[in-house]
Amino acid sequence: MTAPIRPGADRTVLAGARLVLPSGVVEDGVLAVEGGRITASGPAGPDPLPGALDLAGRTVVPGFVDLHVHGGGGASYASGNAEEALRAARTHLEHGTTTTMASTVTGGLDELCRQAAVLSELVEDGVLAGVHFEGPFIARGRCGAHRPDLLRDPDPAVVRRLVEAARGAARMVTLAPELPGGLESVRLLADLGVVAAVGHTDADHATTLRAVDAGATVATHLFNAMPAIHHREPGPVVALLEDERVTVELVNDGVHLHPAVLRLAADAAGASRVALVTDAMGAAGMGDGRYPLGPLEVEVSGGVARLVEGGAIAGSTLTLDTAFRRAVTVAGFSLTDAVRMLSANPAALLGLSADVGSLEAGRYADLVVLDSASYDLVAVMRRGRWVTGADRLAPVRAA
Repeated sequence: MTAPIRPGADRTVLAGARLVLPSGVVEDGVLAVEGGRITASGPAGPDPLPGALDLAGRTVVPGFVDLHVHGGGGASYASGNAEEALRAARTHLEHGTTTTMASTVTGGLDELCRQAAVLSELVEDGVLAGVHFEGPFIARGRCGAHRPDLLRDPDPAVVRRLVEAARGAARMVTLAPELPGGLESVRLLADLGVVAAVGHTDADHATTLRAVDAGATVATHLFNAMPAIHHREPGPVVALLEDERVTVELVNDGVHLHPAVLRLAADAAGASRVALVTDAMGAAGMGDGRYPLGPLEVEVSGGVARLVEGGAIAGSTLTLDTAFRRAVTVAGFSLTDAVRMLSANPAALLGLSADVGSLEAGRYADLVVLDSASYDLVAVMRRGRWVTGADRLAPVRAA
C-alpha cells in the first residue's frame, strides 16, 4: 500500500487481521473498502488507525466461489421458484459463498428450460453467477440422485436448446462424453463459451481424454459417479487428474471423499487445478429430515443426504465455510492453497478473476472473516456490505 488509509463515512477499514493474499499470508494486515471494492490490502503501517475495525485474532480470506450447489436453507434451485432460489443463495451467502452458480438436476426438458428462465433473471440481478445443468445428459449406470427415466443422450440440438433457454446465463453443463452425441456436444459447448464438465460417466480413459481434447475443462465431483481407478483400466479419474487443462471438483465433507483421497487428488492435480464445491442440496444449513431434490425425495440423517429410494448419496449438506475449515484442519492444506481451491480457481474458471477470488485492490469487497485459531466463520461481506457478523467486530480504540 502506498497511500495512507483513513476510515471515513463511506469507507471501511479492517486492521490487525491476517490477510491471505495471492502473494502469501500477511500478518497484522490492513484492508480498505470503498464503493463496494477493495481499495488497498497489505501490511499495516506504523501508526494505529482509530475508527478501523479491529480484526486482531481474525483471518480474512476472499469470498468463496461455489461452482456446484443445488440448494440450501430448505430451498432448491431445481424448484423453478425465484423465492426458493433467493433463499438458497442467501443461506450459502451467510456461510461465506459470495459467488454462487446454481445447479439443476435431471428433469424433463420443458421443465429444465422453465427453471433456466427463472434462474437467468437472478443472474441478471447479480444474485447468481450462472446456471449449471447437471443432467439429463448422463450415464444411466452412474446417475446417482437423478431419475433414470428422465435421462437422455446429449444430442447437440437438445443441448443447444437448454443453453439458449438460460438466455446467456448458462455457464456449465455436466455430461457423459461416451454417450451418443457426447463429444459433439462438448465441442458445441466450447464454441458457445459454456464450460463442458465430465461427470456421471462410464467413459474409459481414452474417451475421457478425447472429451478434454474436444473442450471439456471440468471434472464434476471427481471420483463420485464415475468408475474407480483400476491398475489396468485407469478410467476417467486418472485422465482428468493428469490433464493440465482440467479443473477437478472435490466435495470436502468427509462423506464423499476420505481426506487421504482428497490429498491424493490435490497432490496429483496441483492446488491450482482444484475447486472445492459443496454439491449441496436443500438441507444445507438445516437439520435432518426429508427434502426434495428435483423430482426425487432425500432423507438426511446425521447430516448425510441419501435418496429415500435406493439410498444413493444425494448431494451434501455442506457449506463452504466448513469445507474451508476442513481443508486446513483436516486435509492439512495451507491457507494460500485453501484460498486457491475455494476462491481463486473457481473464479478463474468462470472468467471472473478481475472482480472476485482474491483480496487484491480493485476486486469486489467480497470477503470472509474467520477465527484464526478455529477457522470458524465470524463475518461475511459482499460488495462492501456486511451480510452477517458485523456486530462481532469492534473498532480500534485511540491510543
